Amino acid sequence: MRKLLYIFCMACVVIGCARMGHPDGGWYDDDPPVVIGSHPADQSTNVSAKKITIYFNEYIKLEDATNKVIVSPPQLEVPEIKEAGKRIVVELQDSLKANTTYTIDFSDAISDNNEGNPLGNYTYSFSTGDQIDTMEVSGYVLDASNLEPVKGILVGLYSDLADSAFKTKPMLRVSRTDSRGRFVIKGVAPGTYRSYALKDADGDFRLSQRSEMIGFNHETYTPSSKPDVRIDTIWRDSLHIDALKQTPYTHFLPDDITLLAFTPVQTDRFLLKTERKDAEKISMFFTYGHPDLPVIKGLNFDADSAFVIETREQQDTIHYWLRRMEVTYMMTDSLGNLVSQTDTLDALAKTPYAKRQRELTKEIEKWQKEQDRKKRREEQYDSVFPAKPLKPTFKLPQQMDPDTKIEIEMPTPLQYVDTAAVHLYSMIDSAWYEAPFTFRQIPHKLRFYRIEGNWRPDTEYSLEIDSAAFEDIYGLVSQPYKQGLKVKSLDEYSKLTIKVSGVADSLPLRVRLLNKSDGVVKEVVAKNGVALFEHVNPEKYFLSAFVDVNGNGLWDTGEYDEDRQAEPVYYYPREIECKEKWDVTQQWNLTAVPRYQQKPQAITKQKADGEKKLKNRNADRARELGIEYIKKNIN
Repeated sequence: MRKLLYIFCMACVVIGCARMGHPDGGWYDDDPPVVIGSHPADQSTNVSAKKITIYFNEYIKLEDATNKVIVSPPQLEVPEIKEAGKRIVVELQDSLKANTTYTIDFSDAISDNNEGNPLGNYTYSFSTGDQIDTMEVSGYVLDASNLEPVKGILVGLYSDLADSAFKTKPMLRVSRTDSRGRFVIKGVAPGTYRSYALKDADGDFRLSQRSEMIGFNHETYTPSSKPDVRIDTIWRDSLHIDALKQTPYTHFLPDDITLLAFTPVQTDRFLLKTERKDAEKISMFFTYGHPDLPVIKGLNFDADSAFVIETREQQDTIHYWLRRMEVTYMMTDSLGNLVSQTDTLDALAKTPYAKRQRELTKEIEKWQKEQDRKKRREEQYDSVFPAKPLKPTFKLPQQMDPDTKIEIEMPTPLQYVDTAAVHLYSMIDSAWYEAPFTFRQIPHKLRFYRIEGNWRPDTEYSLEIDSAAFEDIYGLVSQPYKQGLKVKSLDEYSKLTIKVSGVADSLPLRVRLLNKSDGVVKEVVAKNGVALFEHVNPEKYFLSAFVDVNGNGLWDTGEYDEDRQAEPVYYYPREIECKEKWDVTQQWNLTAVPRYQQKPQAITKQKADGEKKLKNRNADRARELGIEYIKKNIN
């Protein structure tokens, strides 16, 4: 035991003195670069020079200066920022403003050249006047539609509190959000401000284009500060905490400004493009929809009856499906005489032109052989133009929920639907009976149809559709279709009741049940403060909700000129687990948790970048050397 204790003590001595020698592998440089000076000096006043040089104690590298380094007040002419050995040189191109504090926020862009040890968040400042402004304000920018952090968006302050300032003046002081959507605006003078977020497309630091994502509110902010203490964790290694250290610091307020950013509806209408990927369809794409569709005039045909028109609900995308055409031409009959022939010309084409030509050549050769053999015009025509079936796509699972709606997508617009050819049967006591259902076209979707039935739990169904039930505008008809279905038992489901509070009951609130990908599984309208989800499959879920201010059933974006925010969106901050036969009830106060803390990390797609930290590899190296020393001497 004494020998083991002696060996351990000797190992400690070796570890303590190890830095003086050069053991196998050597020691790492774990120290970050240190600022040893600058010209002009940091925090200088009455500065007139536009060139700043910052000196370090070792060679450094500057990462992504364009996006990470923020100069405030904002510079209309982009500053030149470059590394040069052991220094960074910044040359401002704009004229300096009088009596103004300038800050150059390097964020975490600076690290040493060899080992990549980060300097940490570093800010250089100077003033053209007699004093330095040192206040800070901070907060978050979130996407108004889904509360995702918005990375890299510009955030600025205005001392002019008029709404027009955002469109007529550049921002006074600026910052940019990180991967958490967080921003810190530094060098702020005492006063009262409004804050704005802007995806600045043209670099003029003001709202000038409708395509720019923006965030605003009418709150005003007066910067302040107070002494505070934070708890810093001192790690012994990657697994063990050595100590909790109290560190005094200046706490700047406000630190929770929250801007909900949105992109306004594009109302500058112009034609983006036209295309004809398929021979039977011509498409037009506009930046913005309009109830008046384009007027088409045929230069050598009658356009009034030439097309079937399909639009998106917003009417910003329009598809013109070409109808079948009747063509009369002269052809040689089986006796070699020219006779008049009338055919129906199909516009359908799913293959490239060159391939169609090759296939046509083969078909002609085949047709010629058939002509020589049969001498009958009808058979010749059928062999050249074989009938093609219409192939709808049926979207239905074999294991159905009681609230399932069967969707049918047609490849082309329909000319005729025979609803009498659509049958639904249910099995009751081992016998099949006709079951009631409705068959209807889905609003605003020309080629989509829906079958809705009164699905009984734990019951088998059979969907059967006769041939030629559907005929499209080209005369193609559908083939017979049959699909067996089974509606699951109620014992396989959970029921989820959400009691909602925090918003006015008079406004319609649409609550959404979400999967692990933030996708909508079910959506209901809360009634009397209660959102009820029935037939919930056993799974772990999340919740979101939005206030449907205009009652159209859709989430709507905002509009700055109308002083209208995007419709409010909220997230339940925790996961909810539903199990078979469970009745789950949850209370949800929509405003109890700040918006920037609501969305669970599990479904947040914009993940925070890893924070750059010192590696502390020498502690691990010393531990390895100590263990090796002990093992060697024990053996």
